[in-house]
Amino acid sequence: METSNIRSAGPPLPTAGQRVWRAGRRLDPMPIRTLPEAPPAMHLLGPTVFLVALGVGMGESYMWPRLVLVFGPEIRWLFLIGVTLQAVVMLEMARYAMATGESIFTGAARVFKPIMWFFFVVAIMVYIWPGHLSAGAGALEEITGIPWVVTACVALIVVGILFSLARVIYNLLENVLAILIGLLVVGTAVIASMVGNWDDLASTVTGMFSFGYLPSGVLTDAWFPVVVGAIAFAGPSGMQQMWYTLHLRDSGAGMGAYVPNVRGLRHAGDEERMPSHGFMFDTDNPDEMRKWRGWRRWVTFDALLLFWGITMLVTISFTVLAQSAARVSPKVRVLIESGEREAALSAMSDAFSAAGGTVIGAVFYGFIALIGLNATLSLFDSFSRGQADMTYFFVKGARRFKMSHLYAGFLWGVITFGILILLFGPMDGPGAILDILAFLSTFAMGAYCVVLLLVNNKMLPKPIRPKWYTNLIIGFGAVFYLGMLFYSLFRFGVVVG
Repeated sequence: METSNIRSAGPPLPTAGQRVWRAGRRLDPMPIRTLPEAPPAMHLLGPTVFLVALGVGMGESYMWPRLVLVFGPEIRWLFLIGVTLQAVVMLEMARYAMATGESIFTGAARVFKPIMWFFFVVAIMVYIWPGHLSAGAGALEEITGIPWVVTACVALIVVGILFSLARVIYNLLENVLAILIGLLVVGTAVIASMVGNWDDLASTVTGMFSFGYLPSGVLTDAWFPVVVGAIAFAGPSGMQQMWYTLHLRDSGAGMGAYVPNVRGLRHAGDEERMPSHGFMFDTDNPDEMRKWRGWRRWVTFDALLLFWGITMLVTISFTVLAQSAARVSPKVRVLIESGEREAALSAMSDAFSAAGGTVIGAVFYGFIALIGLNATLSLFDSFSRGQADMTYFFVKGARRFKMSHLYAGFLWGVITFGILILLFGPMDGPGAILDILAFLSTFAMGAYCVVLLLVNNKMLPKPIRPKWYTNLIIGFGAVFYLGMLFYSLFRFGVVVG
C-alpha cells in the first residue's frame, strides 16, 4: 500500500537560498519540503508487516513455549515487557524515518559515522547464516520427507529470483507477507482452540501480569542466558527494528514520499535518482504540525494493533499449545531440563495429533515451516536493503551504481553464502562463532536504544523530539538489554541461550 501519491520522477534538487535543516556537521543539510497528508490511522497493511514477519519467529513458537513448559505461564510477564518495549522502540524508529525520509543508519552517521559502520559489520556477522530457513525446511521434511537441505537450497534460489523480477520489491513483499501472516495467525488460533481449554487461556493471559515472578531455576547458568535470549527475541531481535525505517521510507511514509522505491534487478533501469540527503518539513508551521500528528497516529496504530496485537495473539496461541503439550507429554519438562531442546517442538506436535490425528499433527510442522518462510523473505530483503543503503550513501564510488544494483548484489551474495553453508558447512556456523553472534545480536538492541536517544534528541527539531517519558523508556531499554547481557556474561560466562 502506497501511503502517499506524491512520489516524483526524481528527488527535488536544493536551490540557492533555500531553507534547510542542518543535522550533523559533515552530511548534507535537509531541504525544507511540504509534509504529505497522512492516510487514515486505521488500516490493514503497512510497513509493520515486515516487523511482524521478522518478529513472529522462533521466539514466539519455540523459545517462550519452552520456558512455559519449564517454569509455567507466569514467566510470560517478561515477554510482555519485552514486546511492549519493542513497540515503543518501533515508534521512535519511525519518528526519525518519517520526519526525514532517511534510515536510522543515516541518522546514526549524522551523529558519528563509526556508529553506523558498527551496525554494517554486525549485520554481516549475524544475518548471513540461513538459520530461519533451515529450521523451516527441517519442519517441512517432517511432513514431506524431502531432505531439508534440498528444500532450503531451492527456496533460497526462488527467493532471489522472486525479488529480482519484482518491479517494486516493497509492494510485492507487503502483499505476500500479509497473506502468510494471516494464515499463521488464524491457523494457530484455530488449532490452539482445538487442543487447549479455557483454563489454559486464562492462565496464559493472567501469567502476563505476574510481575516479579522469578522461580529459583531462572537465576542459574543453565536458564538465565536462555531467558535473556528469549526476552531479546520477544518480537523482532537484533537490527530488525532498524531495517523497519527503510520499509517506512519505501512505503512513502512522511518525508519518505520524496525518496524513490528500490526496484528489482530486472527493473533497475526504471529507478529514479536517489537524493544524497533526507528532507525536513517546517516544524514552525501549524498546518505542517497537524499533518505530523496525523502520521504519528498512523504509525501508533501500526505499533499497538498490528505489531503488538498480532505478536501477542500468536504467542498466546503457542503458549496454550505448550500447556496442552505438557498434559499430552508429561515427561517433556524433564526432557527439556536434561538438555533435549527439541522436546518442546515434539511435544507440541503430539498435542496437535491428540486433537485431530496425525494429519493435524503435521499441521504444526507446517506452521514452523511457514514461520521460517516468513522470516526468510523479510530477513533477506531487510538485510540487502540495509547494506545497500549504507553502501550507497557512505562508500566512495558506490553511487555509480543504482540502489537496485547494490540491493541485488547483497541479496545474491547472502543467498550464495547460504547455499555454500547448507551444502558444505555447519547449518548456523561454528559453535564458537555462534556465541559471538548471539552476543552481537542482543548487544545491537541495547546499542540501538542509545542511538535512538542521540538521533531523535539531537538531529530533529525541538517540536518533534520525543517527550521525556519516551526517552526514559528507551533509556530503560538500553539498560535492560545491555545490563542483562553483561550480567549473564560476567556472572555465568555465557551470553545468551
